[in-house]
Amino acid sequence: MTETVSLTVNTRPVTLSVEPRTHLADALREHLNLTGTHLGCEQGVCGACTVLIDGKPQRSCIAYAVDCDGSEITTIEGFDSDPTMTALREAFSAHHALQCGFCTPGMLVTGRDIVLRLGDISEQRIRTELSGNLCRCTGYVGIVEAIRSVAAGRTPMDRIPLPFREAAEAGAEATLIARPIQQVSTIQASSAAEPAPSPTTTGTQFEEHILLAAPPDQVWAALSDLHRLAACLPGAHVDAIDGNNIVGRVQVSVGPIRASFAGAGTIALNPASRSGILTGQGRDTASGSATTGQIAFSLAPAPSGGTDLSVTITWRLTGRLAQFSRSGLFRDIIHRTAADFAGNLDALASGHQPALPKRLSVLALLWQALKRRLLSVE
Repeated sequence: MTETVSLTVNTRPVTLSVEPRTHLADALREHLNLTGTHLGCEQGVCGACTVLIDGKPQRSCIAYAVDCDGSEITTIEGFDSDPTMTALREAFSAHHALQCGFCTPGMLVTGRDIVLRLGDISEQRIRTELSGNLCRCTGYVGIVEAIRSVAAGRTPMDRIPLPFREAAEAGAEATLIARPIQQVSTIQASSAAEPAPSPTTTGTQFEEHILLAAPPDQVWAALSDLHRLAACLPGAHVDAIDGNNIVGRVQVSVGPIRASFAGAGTIALNPASRSGILTGQGRDTASGSATTGQIAFSLAPAPSGGTDLSVTITWRLTGRLAQFSRSGLFRDIIHRTAADFAGNLDALASGHQPALPKRLSVLALLWQALKRRLLSVE
């Protein structure tokens, strides 16, 4: 006695004739020849048979095929064009996270869910999430490190604005910038009665006070328009705005190293106090580096008739590029960047459009900082 089951497997509609007792894993392996789904304990304990059923990781050895009628199934073979899975596969290889490979398909499916659902989390949380996937070879250290390296700097799915979640599910933050997002609206400013927002991010901090020639009203108008404001910083791009949520990227070059930090953030503006805070996080998939940061700013009238701009920058950088944030020279680079940004902002507030390179060149700023230090010694 058999029953007809209709499934969508790896985006392809299929119809199978199976016995009611047939579990999904056997249907995938024996009827569709998708042998990447491995069978271990056949009791739902080892996790080797993990696949996605309607987008959620499930044990295919304890799911009956007839109960999955009408469901969308994704096996390890169905992730060949998935950017997050590609990053995980590369990380598994780089961190020696596989030996015999029997548990690997289930580990990768679970790891992808961890990265997209939870984002940047602790090693202990990753181990807890992996507790349903058993490995008898590696000791888990490489597996945990691989998943953590891919998750670094990522935003949890429930914190990504709804208009951007479909893009995030297709490839996380790095893909958000590759797909044009049409739903764009203006920033929602705080009401005049609300107090000025307070900083919340921890990390290395830098404060700067800059005098601008343009009056506060004009500077505030420029600061409130993020698309125009991004033009003041080399390599910065705002791709979409939805309410107070922002998706964008910053392109940086450090000699031969080129990085593109793609991510999401939020902005809070208070017109009454002419202050605001921009908080965000991003990740460069090529280098595995991640950053979280916050820019708090406020405006005050200057005695000269211009604007006193106070900026506090807080950042934390991890990964391969973190070595460039440890020296005093890096603070000089931030100082120089802030000064250049202020000059461009002043020009923008005065009605001029700054012309900037496509990438922020750290080496060029480093050379300027070194020259300034040498001249001060002389």
